Amino acid sequence: MALDRRNFLKAAAATAGGAALSACGGSREKAACCREGESSCCKGKDVKLNLSFQEGTPPGASLSEKFDFMEKLGITGFEPGGRGLAGRVKEFKDALNGRNIKVSAICAGFSGFILSEDEKVRQECIDTMHEILTAAGELGSTGVIIVPAFNSQVPVKPHTQETRDFLCEQFDRMGTFAAQHNTTIILEPLNRGEAFYLRLVADAASICRDINNPGVRCLGDFWHMTREETCDMGAFLSAGKYLQHVHMASRKRRSMPGEDGEADNYVAGFKGLKMIGYDKYVSFECGCQSEDRAATVTAAVQLLRDQWAQA
Repeated sequence: MALDRRNFLKAAAATAGGAALSACGGSREKAACCREGESSCCKGKDVKLNLSFQEGTPPGASLSEKFDFMEKLGITGFEPGGRGLAGRVKEFKDALNGRNIKVSAICAGFSGFILSEDEKVRQECIDTMHEILTAAGELGSTGVIIVPAFNSQVPVKPHTQETRDFLCEQFDRMGTFAAQHNTTIILEPLNRGEAFYLRLVADAASICRDINNPGVRCLGDFWHMTREETCDMGAFLSAGKYLQHVHMASRKRRSMPGEDGEADNYVAGFKGLKMIGYDKYVSFECGCQSEDRAATVTAAVQLLRDQWAQA
């Protein structure tokens, strides 16, 4: 039978659909249960789980007490906030001296936003990012997290191809500056309730690919992914080598992993991380519902290690 245009399109769609489904197990049923980790379709590589805490995650009245707690749990990464970071470089270096903890990513902290219609606001974003990137380089950080624009930030450039081109141009320049300081900028996709632009990990990765700059990388956040991604594993596979950081929280309330019960299943996402050989940090960015923070954080760490072993 001659392959006319209609049959050709049907065949192409079937091929593409089969390829997409194979990433989550080769069947629609397995794809549907990908997030719950019920699919046994993939065998993960023997990759170590490197956990990181933000400053507010561990209990403790001082950095020393917080780092003592982290070391007892085997936490090897520390994610400080970017605001005022330049003035805290020596403090962090002194506190980390002699410890088995390194600075992972820097959590934002910049002013302004890069997609503003106001040139002064954009320049404020660039200037403060440069300041944070310089400090990040001094600390040996893996990168500084940046969001193009939050929903509350206006006036903002429209969601068009021209805006994407502009964003690529700005991030290329910023990434070059980051690379000069031995670090990176890390693009973070957010859920639609927080940002209209850049919501999928694959979108962030495609920007990294198009820019093709070693100083530009991306992030996957389980909290945002819960609301935007159809498959955690697929999201991380789409990022591949461009994935520089991962954020972790419970699925329903953005609390400690495990505080939302059975909803807090990360096995499928962990499979994806193992498949791409992800060796950077999985960092806690979440609150805590329990009054016993020490016990809750300890249980959360054990939950993630157990699920990593299952993946």
